[in-house]
Amino acid sequence: MNNQNISQVLNFEDNQTAISLYGELNRNLQLIENSSGVKISVRGNSVNVSGSQHDVEIASELLSQLYDLIGKGYPVYSSDFAFGLRILESTPKARLDKIFLDKVYVTTQNRVISPKTPNQKRYIDAIRNNDIVFGIGPAGTGKTYLAVAMAASALVTGQVRSIILTRPAVEAGEKLGFLPGDLAQKVNPYLRPLHDALNDMVGPDKCQDLVERGIIEIAPLAFMRGRTLSNAFIILDEAQNTTREQMKMFLTRVGFDSRAVITGDVTQVDLPIKQHSGLLEAQKLLNNIDGIEFCNFSKSDVVRHPLVQRIIQAYEVSEE
Repeated sequence: MNNQNISQVLNFEDNQTAISLYGELNRNLQLIENSSGVKISVRGNSVNVSGSQHDVEIASELLSQLYDLIGKGYPVYSSDFAFGLRILESTPKARLDKIFLDKVYVTTQNRVISPKTPNQKRYIDAIRNNDIVFGIGPAGTGKTYLAVAMAASALVTGQVRSIILTRPAVEAGEKLGFLPGDLAQKVNPYLRPLHDALNDMVGPDKCQDLVERGIIEIAPLAFMRGRTLSNAFIILDEAQNTTREQMKMFLTRVGFDSRAVITGDVTQVDLPIKQHSGLLEAQKLLNNIDGIEFCNFSKSDVVRHPLVQRIIQAYEVSEE
């Protein structure tokens, strides 16, 4: 790789689009500097990028593509600069518009939810094209959040009549019996992440109304036994903590005109030592069935705070 230092000047035609690209007090350009090691100077609509040839080419390509995205009406967020850099580092010829412009849902705060990595884009496409999809990978990769966004979109557009969100109530170091309250209060902490995601999508008041009307159901996995779930978007979260029997029970609940998304992290199984994860077994048994697709995420897909990716990497190194 050629690492000689070079400079590249980018000239942007539209002043307002350029200002949006730079961010308040050039904050977005500072993010690129901190993440890629280049130096960026601005004079009006002209940007000078200097540094090693490889870094300059990546940063310049990122700026050019995000400028075009803003021109197409995409509301570029500060986090998109980090995501874009990561994509272009691994795939220099990637087209960010093919990923970022895939609008999954618009929240009540008018925030556009779209995939931020190639794997997230494949995941969204898999959910659109298959009745059952497994999203497997570490925390922070958007598995559950994107699935909830797809569920909200399917409900709003009339593709389904209800949303069912469920998790196994498996103790991660604590015992349910020692928690205060009745059964609903005891299992509520396990279901809180699903409530939070839905509140982001439709707003707390609307979410509560839909729950009270039975259009949205958030319940422990045990409550699914004996039911047939038709015309619904069903999400099983934390599926690594299902047993073989629970996974089989859940998958056979799926009725006509329904789709199911199963998410989990096989590195964080909280089952007793002698019990095998139903998610791990499903990977082996169902991998070649038409209509079922498995999407695997890695630490490069983490879309939380940048430290989360480093934490995951540190643990992976330690376990190896």
